[in-house]
Amino acid sequence: MTRVVVTGLGVKSPAGNTVQDAFATVLAGKSLATVIPALAVEETPVSIGCPLAPFEPLDYFTGRELRTLDRTSQIGLAAAADAVTDAGGLPAGDGCGVYVGTGGGGFAALESLIVGHTLGREKVPVHAVPTLMSSSTAARIAIRYGCRGPCLTFNTACASGATAIGEALRAIRSGLVGSAVAGGLDALLSPLAMCAFARVGALSERTDSPAEACRPFDEERDGFVMGEGAAFLVLERADLAEARGARVYGEVSGYAANCDANHIVAPLRDGSVAADCMRAALLDAGLTPGDVGHVNAHGTSTPHNDSAEAVALHDCFGGRTPPVTSTKGVTGHLVGGAGALEAVIALLSARRGLVPPTANFTGGPAAELVDIVHGEPRPIAAAPVLSNSFGFGGSNACLVLTPA
Repeated sequence: MTRVVVTGLGVKSPAGNTVQDAFATVLAGKSLATVIPALAVEETPVSIGCPLAPFEPLDYFTGRELRTLDRTSQIGLAAAADAVTDAGGLPAGDGCGVYVGTGGGGFAALESLIVGHTLGREKVPVHAVPTLMSSSTAARIAIRYGCRGPCLTFNTACASGATAIGEALRAIRSGLVGSAVAGGLDALLSPLAMCAFARVGALSERTDSPAEACRPFDEERDGFVMGEGAAFLVLERADLAEARGARVYGEVSGYAANCDANHIVAPLRDGSVAADCMRAALLDAGLTPGDVGHVNAHGTSTPHNDSAEAVALHDCFGGRTPPVTSTKGVTGHLVGGAGALEAVIALLSARRGLVPPTANFTGGPAAELVDIVHGEPRPIAAAPVLSNSFGFGGSNACLVLTPA
């Protein structure tokens, strides 16, 4: 089977805007949740979140370009640019694809446009349509780097970023492309989006103690904390990377996707379909559960998701899981960006032999089913890592990453 390696990484996240900063922050295991002033002013039901670390768009774009880019596209393009730079550029030729995952697309931009439109039709900008397209970020990446392979945008809700990486893996394996820029993004810390997620009961209501709100797998969890950000990977056929002398972080060695086909927002309680997805990803990588060094769980901090995922992990690993962590306790939930950021963190954890702690975990029934890392990073031997992403609508996507 064709080997697909990771040669570039780029992130824009609450934990930091470089790969090194983000990994160090996640290793520290402290939540980044805080009150968002703009949401507090709007008196949204939940006004806490994990905002992007300080970011200067003018480091990446001209003033003219910025007038046509919403926040989502800005952070996505910047993360992709960092990944391409980190890879030392893209392989020569036209055979590069772009694969982007987003759960919200231009949702926040649409919200702003609607508000502006109520003030008069003349307020609608000429660039409204390309700004609002969910495919805008993918198209702009392709245009910037001359990527003439497939340019695809995936929306599998919270699994979107992992789906994009997995589908890029399949495209390279099949020979459709030789390389790809793949990842995910979202920026949903807007009043309407926050009201909508609060209305469905997904968000933590611990607004008086933001830093303690997101607590994956903990017995006292009551919902997730919204974050914003993007992460991208440059993937290449192994022989192409070797031929150009590229530095290799590791491989995307397995991927699987399936659907609970059960409920539009709630996971299947017994976790059986999610467990099947994990097993299929391991099979795709030619591995057994015993080969996995640790798991970067979806671990949102919602009551139903974490319970179902704990059961699924217990099932997949025959009652003896490897160390399990959830990055969202630190970063919040980046929705379409979550699976991509977690793939980056998972691969770096496997390379460096350190599993980050799960922020705010103090105990609960989940600990009887899975080995949850908490308190401090846990040293492990270098080994493949399983990264889980599960989205509304029952979309499941699992990646296996093997360190170099």
